[in-house]
Amino acid sequence: MISFVLRRLLYAIPTLLVIVTLAFGLLHAAPGGPFDTEKDMPPEIQASIEATYHLDESVPRQYLRYVQQLLHGDFGPSFQYRNTSVNELIAQGLPIDLTVGGLALLLALLVGMPLGVLAALRRDRWPDRLSMGIALLGISVPVYVTAPLLILVFAVALRWLPAGDWGEGALRNLVLPVVALSLPYVAYVARILRSSLLEVLQAPYIRTARAKGLPWRTVILRHALKPALLPLVSFLGPAAIGVITGSIVIETTFGLPGIGRFFVAGAFNRDYTLVMGVTILYGGLIVLANLLADLCYAWLDPRVRLS
Repeated sequence: MISFVLRRLLYAIPTLLVIVTLAFGLLHAAPGGPFDTEKDMPPEIQASIEATYHLDESVPRQYLRYVQQLLHGDFGPSFQYRNTSVNELIAQGLPIDLTVGGLALLLALLVGMPLGVLAALRRDRWPDRLSMGIALLGISVPVYVTAPLLILVFAVALRWLPAGDWGEGALRNLVLPVVALSLPYVAYVARILRSSLLEVLQAPYIRTARAKGLPWRTVILRHALKPALLPLVSFLGPAAIGVITGSIVIETTFGLPGIGRFFVAGAFNRDYTLVMGVTILYGGLIVLANLLADLCYAWLDPRVRLS
């Protein structure tokens, strides 16, 4: 297993290099620059600022300089947030995204998996229709509708929870953003697990286990649930990245200083290093999530060999 992990990490290096190259090329090919919006700036001051950030060099030379910085773990200075490095911005926003996204993913699993199992075991009955109706509603209603409704009900009308702000990560401040972010994923988890479990329950070894007289509970927990989780593991890889990196709608609605707000602001202001740093971070997280998904595959299905 260790050799498999090391091999996958080595394969990730050219993948990340391609991501860096494409992102760098697209950013510099876009019209405008990080300091083009400054008003009434004398040409000599403009030239001095560009020389400070090495923007007066050719694009290939800037690319090589940036790759050298990456080898030392340095994403460079931010053009928009003066006297602040991209590493500092990521260190500021990433813990918030990890907290909110991790709790949202955990909530999605804790709620979505029982709903999916219940719907599969009570197929075409009222628990199935009710669970899938809730799941369809969670998929259909977008987050930018759900989040303000939650604020309106629980913060404005009932005054149970604060309407926003990070609040140093206090539990009361986390409830609404976590719930709003997790609702669509609850729906996806429930529908995927229901469909997968229904397929597994038709397998011959399940009928054999039932013919041996094993209790239905034992058949589900020991024989059917693990293989039914395989499609869910495939979904959780990219879903974990989508949840952990946060949603700009959630961050804006609840006033959370996460990476998403920095990323959007950097894209609008041509903050090359900030956009590059967040893009590389997302790429690395995707590679890590896919690696963890493969390891989970091997644990859930003994037929899968990591070699």
